[in-house]
Amino acid sequence: MACPWLIKRFIDPDAQFEFLGEDTDWSSVRGTEFFFDVPGCELGHHGDDVSFDSILKKHSSNDPPLRLADIVPAADSHRASPHVAGEGLRWIAHGFRKLGLSDHELLNREFILYDALHAECKERSASHESK
Repeated sequence: MACPWLIKRFIDPDAQFEFLGEDTDWSSVRGTEFFFDVPGCELGHHGDDVSFDSILKKHSSNDPPLRLADIVPAADSHRASPHVAGEGLRWIAHGFRKLGLSDHELLNREFILYDALHAECKERSASHESK
């Protein structure tokens, strides 16, 4: 849910998301502007980069609080030295998935979590810059 949050908040506030099953033949899907977080796509996992990283690299943002880029990969991969907040985010994300909500219901509920993380990163960035 971090990727849709990033897209809606920093790239395209009018973006709409279509969620397709894991068994989807992605080469046959047409009519969408772009894919993310699916096998073989530009905005997916590449080496140590998770989809959030790939989206940030393609659509750069001048928002320093996007230190979320340090946290999200820890929740979405198994890095050797993950950000301490990433493990908590992983637990929360897994817990949300266990609630049995639709993908769109998850978006509505989890966006507030990412808004809160972004606000904390913003405050920490500001206090770090003032030192």
